[in-house]
Amino acid sequence: MTNLTTRYLGLDLKNPLVASASPLTKKLDGAKKLDEMGIGAIVMYSLFEEQIIHESLELDHYLTRGTESFAEALSYLPDTGMYSMGPGKYLDHLSAIKKAVSVPVIGSLNGVSKGGWTRYARSMQDAGADAVELNLYYISSDVNLAAAELEEVYVDLVNEVKYSIKIPLAVKLSPFLTSIPNMALRLSQAGADGLVLFNRFYQPDFDLDNLEVVHSLVLSTSDELRLPLRWVSILYGKVQADLAITSGVHTATDVIKSMMAGAKVAMTASELLKNGTGRIPDILANIEAWMREHEYDSIQQMQGSMSQQAIKEPAAFERANYMKVLSSWREMP
Repeated sequence: MTNLTTRYLGLDLKNPLVASASPLTKKLDGAKKLDEMGIGAIVMYSLFEEQIIHESLELDHYLTRGTESFAEALSYLPDTGMYSMGPGKYLDHLSAIKKAVSVPVIGSLNGVSKGGWTRYARSMQDAGADAVELNLYYISSDVNLAAAELEEVYVDLVNEVKYSIKIPLAVKLSPFLTSIPNMALRLSQAGADGLVLFNRFYQPDFDLDNLEVVHSLVLSTSDELRLPLRWVSILYGKVQADLAITSGVHTATDVIKSMMAGAKVAMTASELLKNGTGRIPDILANIEAWMREHEYDSIQQMQGSMSQQAIKEPAAFERANYMKVLSSWREMP
């Protein structure tokens, strides 16, 4: 019999398929449906820093730097309209979900400054969260803000939040870092129990008829799995933190690839938003079928089996792969 269990952030999960932060948990019935369909764990939709800005004066420093030269700088921030529930109601909702489901529930904080984060991380803990995911969603538009300075803010924030709570802390990273391995190591050393790769940045578009910047949600595809797959494969065995893949997880094949790269869990949202929570049992059944066909007894058996340190050609994840991909192109006859 195949064993789908995995261990993430010190939590025992019945399977590695996790519902990532999304509107699916906006309502209690949505969270209950995820549980009923067999999800391994639930990440709550994010509590945004803008919603608790009155608690965090330090945020003003980072969000207003450079706005004198570009008045629209603040518009690069994510639109929180869909996530408009205030801090108090969010915590009540988290508590209600925790009581209503049988799987671990992970609270999500989205921001970059210290300020009130430690307080709300503790509040999530008190509300019953099994862990906290800190989503570092920040887009710098300031030409005077050096990468090293911003990275130091990240490390200090993780350190402060981690040591204010007793439950595990995961950090959701952006792929737009000069040295992802070094940042992953620093965050792990700062106390991150898990690293979630990657934060999916939503890009603004132009409405040429009305000459306006417009915001629209574009769901991911399985093609987007390649980026986190590569970096989890590289990081596996090099950092102490558990690794999670989010972005591009739609099928059983995507989950299996994630495990083989070295992830403890594969997080999905777009697939469930598009095709419903009924996809969960289908994905899990297909994972089991694949494991039986290929004689895998457990998820743990496959985890990291195709990471950089496990394969015969480690350079496949580095620059050599760039040349091979380009040379593999064949013009159509």
